[in-house]
Amino acid sequence: MSPTIWRIVGFLAAVEIASGILQGYYTPIYSDIADHLRIADGDVNWFEAAQLIVAALAVPVLSRLGDLHGHRRVLVVATMITAVGGWVVALAPGFWTFLVGWAIQGAYTVWLPMEIAILHERSREHPDRPALVRRGAALLVMALEVGVIAGALGAGALQPVLGMTALLAVPAAATTIALVAILLGVRDESAPATGRLDLVGTALLSTGLLLVLGGLVVLRLQGLGSPPAWLLVALGCAVMWLFVRVEMSSSSPLLDVRALAAPTMWPVQLAAALFGMSVLGAQIPLSTFARTDPAEVGYGLGVDAAAIANLIGLYVVAMAVGAMLSPFAARRLGVRGMLVGAAVLVAVGYATFIPLHDALAHAMLAMGIAGLGSGALVASLPAAAAAASTHGGTAEAAGLTNATKTVGGCLASALFAVALASTGSISDPTEGHAPLSGYITVWGICAGSALLAAIALSRLPATDRELEPVEV
Repeated sequence: MSPTIWRIVGFLAAVEIASGILQGYYTPIYSDIADHLRIADGDVNWFEAAQLIVAALAVPVLSRLGDLHGHRRVLVVATMITAVGGWVVALAPGFWTFLVGWAIQGAYTVWLPMEIAILHERSREHPDRPALVRRGAALLVMALEVGVIAGALGAGALQPVLGMTALLAVPAAATTIALVAILLGVRDESAPATGRLDLVGTALLSTGLLLVLGGLVVLRLQGLGSPPAWLLVALGCAVMWLFVRVEMSSSSPLLDVRALAAPTMWPVQLAAALFGMSVLGAQIPLSTFARTDPAEVGYGLGVDAAAIANLIGLYVVAMAVGAMLSPFAARRLGVRGMLVGAAVLVAVGYATFIPLHDALAHAMLAMGIAGLGSGALVASLPAAAAAASTHGGTAEAAGLTNATKTVGGCLASALFAVALASTGSISDPTEGHAPLSGYITVWGICAGSALLAAIALSRLPATDRELEPVEV
């Protein structure tokens, strides 16, 4: 890897460390946040829903703007938005202000696609560009997981000694530092794509996604028998159908739907959506199962928060290892073989939960296996999409993997909430515990969706294996 690329990855790693802090820092202090805002613990679920919706809406638009006006410029804007959201969270006087700040922090989900696009453009003269980008992506994901661990450990250490405002200011400060790193150390040599932002397509896509995701939120709250939920989903699908029709006739589409149908692209995007069901949807069910006391209900691990932190730490380390090994696996197995193998690992990991769920060691085994595959997919799917994109559509293709992953996570969140509802909702623990069959359903859906992702990825055209490593 050339010194120039090392320099870019170094500064972009600061951004991914900040991203990891955002994803890991808040988890140990959710109960403290609820007390700070004087809300029930169950209301914390609204933070996740709001941020996922904003991410799904923002990523396609910001990605297209990156291709049109420069990836670095949009990376700067997205980081500024995220930093503002972080400071609003830290200084929020109440729940609704906090929710707004938390939601707009969802702009961070465009960071990795922008970084992949910058790496892709800066390495255009390299003889083995795809392999170089995969290695850069693996390093960035490793930085992300380091940030997750640092965030979780930092929150646990700082919670007893800082007030809530200072405690919540730490992620905002990390994002602000990342912004400075981008301004000082990142250059973008991409040639902007021709065209303009498709405002009609943007409006249709935003409306369609908002309807579908809103329907999934209602489904999560009211269950599978909710007519308003299915009406919203049906309306959203109708708008998305109209969006596709409009984009096919547009001279400057927001999303090149014809390119998405290419054999090198659609398996990647479909796999990203299916992968999102486990990587984004399974965290809360895993946490609640681990905290459930088997002496009380006959199942669960009955562990405390420290044990859950260790389990999360194992998963994150496994993801980092999977990300770092993915370029070497691609060199040995080919890109298609590496991606299929990673998805199969995720499927095996969650399938392991079905027969083995009586001890913490079982959970650690399952999450370790799933983490290896998840890390490889997090690093490799955006890079694979960027490699398959046409000139001027790098960020759009890479960003779409995050958008589809987010939609998959929203769908899984709704399905899992229904599966785990003993009385129609999992947000109120006083209503009763979720049935064991619900947790088995969750693990089965995670395993099944990962297996379907592997099948989709197996449809990618075969590529030559990289026989020699990139020179470093």
